Amino acid sequence: MARYELNDAAVAKARSLIEGRQYVLDSDWGEVQPNAAADNAFLERHTWNDYAAWHLGLTVGANDETKARYAFVYGDYRRVHRTGLIACVYRAAEWRHKKVEVAAYELLQLLDRTAGID
Repeated sequence: MARYELNDAAVAKARSLIEGRQYVLDSDWGEVQPNAAADNAFLERHTWNDYAAWHLGLTVGANDETKARYAFVYGDYRRVHRTGLIACVYRAAEWRHKKVEVAAYELLQLLDRTAGID
């Protein structure tokens, strides 16, 4: 099983987007989650650092500037998706990636507080 480090830059970006109200509360993550074509299109116009900032996890041992290095995407490359954060919490918890799980959960709580969700 792959091991992941927490991507602190991605946590900071997500926090900034949430505080700037750049989020989607209701979406079907299976439909809006970036696929390979969306990843490629994003990378044509942005740097690898920009791409990395959308992923809460960094795959231990994977080479930088490869898609294999980045995991736990939380948005659509424009906005944070609440369902994306839920997916990150669930997947990280399922595979016992505790630091990613906790960070995603804390971001989810911040989003809910910011959006006024009780």
